Amino acid sequence: MRQAALIAGFAYLLSPVTTAEFSIMPKLVIPGNIEQTVQNLSGHSGLFVAAILCYLITFLEDVVIAWALYVLLAPVNKSLSLLTAWFRLVYTAIALVGWLNLVSVHRLLTTPDYLALFGTSPLHAQIQLLLRSFRDDWSVSLIIFGIHLVLLGYLIFRSGYIHWVIGILLIIDGLGWVTDSLQPYLYPKAHLGFLFITFFGELVFMLWLLIMGWRLKEPVAPVYPAPS
Repeated sequence: MRQAALIAGFAYLLSPVTTAEFSIMPKLVIPGNIEQTVQNLSGHSGLFVAAILCYLITFLEDVVIAWALYVLLAPVNKSLSLLTAWFRLVYTAIALVGWLNLVSVHRLLTTPDYLALFGTSPLHAQIQLLLRSFRDDWSVSLIIFGIHLVLLGYLIFRSGYIHWVIGILLIIDGLGWVTDSLQPYLYPKAHLGFLFITFFGELVFMLWLLIMGWRLKEPVAPVYPAPS
């Protein structure tokens, strides 16, 4: 359990998704201006590849986190812990499908034949569609991820060896992700900027895993009396 907690904590800590999301992609992708976006992606292909790799590493780390959290919380309820891990794996699979759109964008921009084949405007439209598909696929996957966090929070709340407040925070976090990801489909005009405050549950959980995870005690198997 200690090893699982620390592995999950370091996987959270080393996840490079924030670098891609808040540092690299905003510099390259200009909303509403596909011409400038294509120019940025073509002129900074190395930076774009770095973003693609950051996303890939993050999604692969999600597989490791799913396994580690299953081991950590199996003593609470093995079946529910397995279900929780599967929800994270399904989220990761959908996100990886969306990630392939970024790979296609890079291929279109680095293969001169595609410009001659499509022409400038159709090529730009194709790139815009692929970039939008990546966002849409990831947004849908985050609904599944939110359900994973709700189940994870419930397991932590019931665990007795992880502070119950963290469980509540993760449940709120998961509901925030579900609510935010459903916005384009159910309530597109709603202003949900305030939901960002709900997303700190995982940060608190990561800090707990790194600071307190090494102190966890392995569950003691019950000792039954020998048959007479």
